[in-house]
Amino acid sequence: MAERKDRVVVWATGGIGSIAIRAIHERPNLELVGVWVHSPEKDGMDAGELANGEPIGVAATTDADALIALKPDCVIYAASGPERDALAIPDYVKLLSAGLNVVTTSTTRLVNPHAYEPVEWRDQLVTAAKAGQASLYASGIEPGFAADYLALVLATQSSQIEKIHAYEIGLYDDYGVPDIMSDAMGFGRPLDYQPWIAMPGAIEGEWQGQIRMVADALGVEVSEMRSTFDRAVTERTLEVAMGTVEAGTCGALRMQAIGVVDGREAIVIEHVTRLAPDVAPDWPTLPNALGYRVVITGTPDIDCTFDVTLRDRKKAGIESMTSGAGAMVATAMRVVNAVPYVVDAQPGLLSSVDLPLTIPKGAFNPA
Repeated sequence: MAERKDRVVVWATGGIGSIAIRAIHERPNLELVGVWVHSPEKDGMDAGELANGEPIGVAATTDADALIALKPDCVIYAASGPERDALAIPDYVKLLSAGLNVVTTSTTRLVNPHAYEPVEWRDQLVTAAKAGQASLYASGIEPGFAADYLALVLATQSSQIEKIHAYEIGLYDDYGVPDIMSDAMGFGRPLDYQPWIAMPGAIEGEWQGQIRMVADALGVEVSEMRSTFDRAVTERTLEVAMGTVEAGTCGALRMQAIGVVDGREAIVIEHVTRLAPDVAPDWPTLPNALGYRVVITGTPDIDCTFDVTLRDRKKAGIESMTSGAGAMVATAMRVVNAVPYVVDAQPGLLSSVDLPLTIPKGAFNPA
């Protein structure tokens, strides 16, 4: 019997979208039938060339309606930008209403759609999914795996759990998006500047969905969300992808989102982000430039650390060999590998716990 091929459209050709294009082209169970681009300059160009590779015979287009008319089984949505949620939600509604399943890396808080806010946007998505009898699934490496799904997988070894503490610890010296790094995060700014992430409720809002997903899966209730936020200055001037960061300005962030269960700080997601390894050396570190750790205190105690690195950028369809390149591939693959499972799922808004293990069909290649 011939293996089923799911027909896929990739929405945008940035870093994640380019990786997805190359991976889909190589998978025997997936067929790339279209690619959406925002820029008129890319309209009509070969999607393989846009994805940092060889031509593959699929032309990119700015015509969203033409792609919808192809009736693909799934759309891999990877558009990005500072207003990505505000711009993405109407796209999701249009695609779902047309009966197209969507997997996305763009709206990270949708990894737990049941806790997604604002509620009116979630209601729009629920209505559209019902009307089109289609599904929406969001994932990535973090959010979407390291601090939530992996924690639950590790917890399958537990007899009793007291606390779950998940970390992302990494260098962001290669992340060159100033409006996010400087304005939203505060890197390169004096410590009297208040970045968006430090505003009341911002940290809780970003990670509460993951924390509640873990709690719900384990059958406990988060009664309160708390957060911590710390900054450290760099003692020397740094030249990084976002530009020059002067000595005496913010060179590292440490933030925690904390779920309180039965009066205890029981589920914690912590991000430690530096622009250089020697900034805030007393904060938690890991051996490589970007890594993840999950610590479960209980019976037994469980401590799992991992990182993702990249040896062959061309094979992955990625230009950079930066510390975050492996994480970009992992993020893209979390949704590419989920496509057949989302296509087979019941219509609605899905989280990782609503799907079986998304084993990557057609990925194993011993050569």
